[in-house]
Amino acid sequence: MVFRSCWFLSPEVMMAEPAEAAVRAEVRAWLEANWNPDYGLVEWRNKLIDSGWGVPSWPKPWFGRELPMALEMAVEEEMQRIGAVGVAKTGIRRLAAATLLAHGSEDQKRRFLRRSLTGEDTWCQLFSEPGSGSDLAGATTRAEFKGNRWVINGQKVWTTSAHHADWGLLLARTDWDKPKHQGLSYFVLDIHQPGVEVRPLRQMNGYASFNQVFFTDAEVPPENLVGEVGRGWAVATTTLMHERRGADGISRWGKSSDRPGRVYEEERAENATVMEPYKWYPQRAGRADLVVERAKATGRINDPVVRQEIARLLILAKTAEWTARRARAAQLQGRPPGPEGSLGKLVGSHVARAAARVHTLITGADAMLAGDDAPMDGLIAEILISVPAGSIAGGTDEIQRNIISERVLGMPKEPRTDNDRPFRDVPKNLVV
Repeated sequence: MVFRSCWFLSPEVMMAEPAEAAVRAEVRAWLEANWNPDYGLVEWRNKLIDSGWGVPSWPKPWFGRELPMALEMAVEEEMQRIGAVGVAKTGIRRLAAATLLAHGSEDQKRRFLRRSLTGEDTWCQLFSEPGSGSDLAGATTRAEFKGNRWVINGQKVWTTSAHHADWGLLLARTDWDKPKHQGLSYFVLDIHQPGVEVRPLRQMNGYASFNQVFFTDAEVPPENLVGEVGRGWAVATTTLMHERRGADGISRWGKSSDRPGRVYEEERAENATVMEPYKWYPQRAGRADLVVERAKATGRINDPVVRQEIARLLILAKTAEWTARRARAAQLQGRPPGPEGSLGKLVGSHVARAAARVHTLITGADAMLAGDDAPMDGLIAEILISVPAGSIAGGTDEIQRNIISERVLGMPKEPRTDNDRPFRDVPKNLVV
């Protein structure tokens, strides 16, 4: 028996050993009989989806086997052992699939789930606006039902991957006479239509991952409303919880194999596009993994103050790792995403800022240099100007602290004046 660290697993997970052995044997036999690296990527993923091994924890009617989440990791390990490519899970596709599985209609699941898992459809998240980033419920993009269509007008911003997305997860205002959380609805919007304009935003670190998206009489058919009219906030919360729970896993997304074979070649080509907006995300996290070697290379490891700060950073990074393990353990036990995602995201931004300080302490003024003659070819400078994004994207640190105080510590909610009055009467940052 393979020994594994399990101090954070529940008794239910520990009792799954016999079931895990059976699942491993079954998936291993199926892979040995079916895996072929000369398949096309979509061809192989369709075969995997039809077998139920692509998303084994999903319901059987929707390509799964209804296995506990604790056993999904065993399936992934068997696929990695043989080198088999999995279903498409990178980027917003993961959030779209999880949200539609939880809230989508039968028709929406039929139209979107398979193509999201094969990678044929790509997605973006149309949430933040110029006047309502952290206050997501204050969205002012309008969705009005005219004739037999929802007509969309407004603007979204900081939209990752909109420039190559097929579909968008859209949160829009459908009722201005109800309190702000009750007047929102959630839609699937076709990005490739007249009335949708995507404009890339150039970041100070040189990348262009984000976009502004403008809607001018863009249309959404009624069958693309997710859930009920006015219940969009509950759907959006599902998307956000999955986003925050997965924030620690960004460095594992889109890893390509260098093995020969058509399926690997097509996966590499897919990741070159899908992962392009995320290539700077490791720098956004602060790159604590580099500090010890950097300190040794520069001789700063001999400075007791530097050593103390490195120790402080590594302790904080280790506690962040444990928090991430707690989140993954909760997922393995089948628990829905909860406030541990906010805990992980908040501590992650603390780690990033601490790492940026340590990198500056080690490198000094040279940390500001970019280009080929800069430290690590400019990587240190990229870290310093990328780190602030971690405290903003996916909900600011202030938002995470509110969630933790209210849902974890049970503290009273912050006094609000805009939750029980019509949204049209609430002061806003934009003229609408």
